[in-house]
Amino acid sequence: MPEPIRVLVVDDHPVVRQGLRTFLDVQDDIEVVGEASDSTSCVAEAARTDPDVILLDLRMPGGDGVQALHALTAAAARARVLVITSFTEPAAVLPAVRAGAAGYVYKDVDPPALAAAIRAVHAGHVLLNPEVARLLTEAGPADGVRLTAREREVLAEVARGRSNREIARALNLAEKTVKTHVSAILTKLGVQDRTQAALYAVRHHLG
Repeated sequence: MPEPIRVLVVDDHPVVRQGLRTFLDVQDDIEVVGEASDSTSCVAEAARTDPDVILLDLRMPGGDGVQALHALTAAAARARVLVITSFTEPAAVLPAVRAGAAGYVYKDVDPPALAAAIRAVHAGHVLLNPEVARLLTEAGPADGVRLTAREREVLAEVARGRSNREIARALNLAEKTVKTHVSAILTKLGVQDRTQAALYAVRHHLG
């Protein structure tokens, strides 16, 4: 049986954290490995517990979720971040998506849908509703970028959540060559990581 998905729950309300933990702990394939109540403790707990997925509230005292995302990037945290928010206006989550969040869900999400979202983000998918994708397309800095045919192929594989090794196998390339292509793609798109590159692929229908 595969290892469970390790989740860090970050929310400033203890009742919310406890409710999320109670539900997630009964999932066979998900394990809550830690909790945090603000941006600073989020980064510290991520370093201590090394989660696969961070379930991150956007609105917290002492540093919001976007600050936490920037701090996690600076700390080279490997976890993928799923934002959970009470904001219903799509534009409100754009800063979090641009800061590297792999997707978001609303706080009134059905528990089974939340578990499915955690699994999807862990598998490498990007969760955006169409309105957020449209806003990103309108405001994205990477519009008009020209990628080579091979770079487009590699980017499509990145959007599917595949590792460099898996991409190398799929495209019959050396892993070192894939790494070079990925670096070139990030540079051309003006993004910092694979998640943001995957977002570009999603909004330009390359995935």
